[in-house]
Amino acid sequence: MTVERDQMPGAVGISRLSVYDSVAPDGLLGGTPHMHLTCSEGYVVAAGEGLVQTLSGAGYRETPLRTGTVAWFPPGTIHRLVNQGGLQIVVVMQNSGLPEAGDAVLTFPPDVLEDPAAYAAAATLPEGGVPGSDITAAFRRRDLAVTGFLALRESGPDALQAFQAAAARLIAPKLPAWRERWERGALQAALETGRQIDALAAGDASHLGRGGINVLPAPSEHGRHGMCGLLDTYHVQAA
Repeated sequence: MTVERDQMPGAVGISRLSVYDSVAPDGLLGGTPHMHLTCSEGYVVAAGEGLVQTLSGAGYRETPLRTGTVAWFPPGTIHRLVNQGGLQIVVVMQNSGLPEAGDAVLTFPPDVLEDPAAYAAAATLPEGGVPGSDITAAFRRRDLAVTGFLALRESGPDALQAFQAAAARLIAPKLPAWRERWERGALQAALETGRQIDALAAGDASHLGRGGINVLPAPSEHGRHGMCGLLDTYHVQAA
């Protein structure tokens, strides 16, 4: 297997996010709390202000987000974006954008998490959330996840561990496809660096002759209904 030369550095995925500004059940404006199981995710705040609420084994935390802030977190961190005014973020995702391609479990209440059919019904948006589809479905999904998140936040470590276990069971059928995406993307990118180091150590600089530039002049899609807001997505070849 060879590395794709038109993928993003390190085989990451990127999107631009305009965080929802509708009101959730606790009176805050923002997105849907969720967790990734195999991917780190980073935020580069492009405009506006707000905060990200996180819940993990390290406890609950609120981190302010302002223009220019860079924040990131590893798998296992439940996160929820709160919009306090025009919050726009460039999202950088591990594994060729896998968080937007399935590596996410929403913090629905336990009865929904324990029933794969009920979870799928609650998590799936009409038409996949394409621009122009019913955005109220995204808000209903967000509100259900916020309800579960608020309960988790008050329930202690045992409830968090139960959520993590339920999340692992839910995503188990997807793991073969995730492995293939990782092998084609991030793994190959890392192995390619090793090959280049070995070649240079042997006095072989031939890979430098394969340089060039790749450009995505604009997002491939504008305004998809995502978990945290409206997404402008970039479709990179390797993803």
